[in-house]
Amino acid sequence: MRAVRTNHAWAARIRPRNNGRTRALRLLLALCALPAVFATATPAHAADPAPVTRAAYLADRLRENPVHVTDQLPREVPRSTAPDFARLAKKTGLPTYVLVLPMQSSTDGKQLLGAVHDRLGRDGLYVLIEGTDVAEATAYGVRAPADAAVTVTQYELAYDAGPLLSFERFVDVIAQGEEKAASRAEAAREKYRDEEPAEMYIGPSDRQNQSFLTGILLTGVPLSILLLSAFARRGRTGKPALRLLVPGAALLSAAVIALTAPVVFDETKSSAARPPTPAEMSARVERVAAGLKQDPVYADPESPRVLDARQLDRLHERIREFRRSDGGGPVYVSLVPQTPESESAGDAELFAAAVHAKVGGEGVYVVADPDDGTIDVYNHGLRLDSTHLLLDLPDSLTLGDSRADEADDHLLGERLDRLMTFLDETPRTDRPQSEPAPAAAPRAADENTLPALYSTDFWPGLLVGAFAALLLSGLVAGATWIVRSLLRRRSPVPEPFDSLPFTAPTEPSTSYLRHTAFTELTALIAVFTDPDDRDGRAWDHLDAALLLVDGDPGRARQPGVDPATLVAVIVLARAGRAALTGRAANLCCGVNPLHGPAEHRHHVRVSAEGNRRRLLPVCAPCRDTAVAEPGGIPGRLLKLPDPALGNTRLPYYDMTDGPLTAVPDGIGRLVDKVRETAGVH
Repeated sequence: MRAVRTNHAWAARIRPRNNGRTRALRLLLALCALPAVFATATPAHAADPAPVTRAAYLADRLRENPVHVTDQLPREVPRSTAPDFARLAKKTGLPTYVLVLPMQSSTDGKQLLGAVHDRLGRDGLYVLIEGTDVAEATAYGVRAPADAAVTVTQYELAYDAGPLLSFERFVDVIAQGEEKAASRAEAAREKYRDEEPAEMYIGPSDRQNQSFLTGILLTGVPLSILLLSAFARRGRTGKPALRLLVPGAALLSAAVIALTAPVVFDETKSSAARPPTPAEMSARVERVAAGLKQDPVYADPESPRVLDARQLDRLHERIREFRRSDGGGPVYVSLVPQTPESESAGDAELFAAAVHAKVGGEGVYVVADPDDGTIDVYNHGLRLDSTHLLLDLPDSLTLGDSRADEADDHLLGERLDRLMTFLDETPRTDRPQSEPAPAAAPRAADENTLPALYSTDFWPGLLVGAFAALLLSGLVAGATWIVRSLLRRRSPVPEPFDSLPFTAPTEPSTSYLRHTAFTELTALIAVFTDPDDRDGRAWDHLDAALLLVDGDPGRARQPGVDPATLVAVIVLARAGRAALTGRAANLCCGVNPLHGPAEHRHHVRVSAEGNRRRLLPVCAPCRDTAVAEPGGIPGRLLKLPDPALGNTRLPYYDMTDGPLTAVPDGIGRLVDKVRETAGVH
């Protein structure tokens, strides 16, 4: 106030002649003193040049290069893409200025572009790309369908198209002219109003699904071919070429799937981002560290300002006081957004550790996000109780409250001031403490690279494919059995001879024998429509079978006919059908007569205990079993219930002295035995 006092002393020595002139002179002197008053009342640091505004900073970048790519998105938009943006910008035919910045919720894109244009002072097309999308575009002093081009990129392209493809589509629409661009924008708006375009890239979970499906197909399809063909053939052993064809088809299907899957699922990347260089990954950290070496408070110049001059001065003052306090030290505040596309993948702890490594000094490192308003605090080397910092920081300070959420600046100035108070009150320790080293962020190159197709869930898929093949075969077999049963009930049809060794039971129920005997007998009778056919072996077989049921085929389905007689009816009827079709019908399988015709005799083991053998006619599957696994024949023998022993079952040839015991000697002997029993010659 020295200047004020001097002026008043000078005025006191003047003796005005009248009161009016005196009052006027005093008023004039008071007005002259006001500048001196304000000059002395303003803090000293306010005399420094005002900080560069966000728009001015961006205008300076565009003055250096018409394309500015931020260093804050290296994982998604590395700065090496700037030449590609510049190449595309030339296709507009207009002076084009491109800003690629992090997406910030509080940013008004059109207002920002207008402020940048005012400070740059150059007409042209100004484009703002936030993250990976063309967010805003405005033409100043030139004619360009900027709004229509932005609309087309936002509607026509999938959200994962990437910034370069989005800008390329934007440029193409600009080149079409205003009329065509407006029509295209309206068409895109109508087409994609309710449904977005399909995604252009898949993620790791999608690749896992592809691997899982490939594994299922690689085992499920070949195994299904093998199992279903075996079920369909059911004992057609007389065709060795078919035996080789089915495994070959299964092997071929596996090879086709293995070679085709990588062609169908040919994706290798999960986004349009190109891998950044190490220099691009460290650029932002180095920029922030360099700024903190000059000033303990670093405000990101690409982000909106959240601290006014008064709040910034207050924060500087609190930092100086804390540094001089007992157990205190430096405090470094970074007002920088933390996004998943940054070098630290949005991990504030990792970012603070990287900045600390570059600054190289101990202190408290504070990361305040100007976009979402979060505050993170990390102690590196000060005598502060780190546990207190970790557990006792109130959420209203670190995350904010409803008031902070509603404010554009998230009340960061007020909350940082409260943070300094909290640091002042934090208990001191005897020794310096530091945060443990955080886990490294995922490598950018690996982050956008999909895992190999034959990895991850491919291996579980192999097991599921095998299980699915077994389940499918079981379902097909069950459904086939049900359908055949229904068809047999409606229109009984004998089973093919080739399937009999696989479908015939070894311990048949009486109902099964009744149904089968009636079906076989009626089928054989239906063949003899011409009286002239009543000659030869087939007629002898039918005649013998009818003798067993007293000439009435329906009696086979009625109670009173014993199982051995029913089996004899089945054997004779099948032998008759075989004779009519030209198939060898002299022998029936002696292991299980229900297996149908046989062609050879073979010594087979007929007892599970000891080595008792008999020379029996055998079908092809029983012959194979007798050669490869002799001990398996006793389990294939037909066993029928013995009325004298209750539910006990015995081999059919040991039960009675009825006609069925003649089966091992051939069909002719069986016919004779039936006639002898019936007293017919």
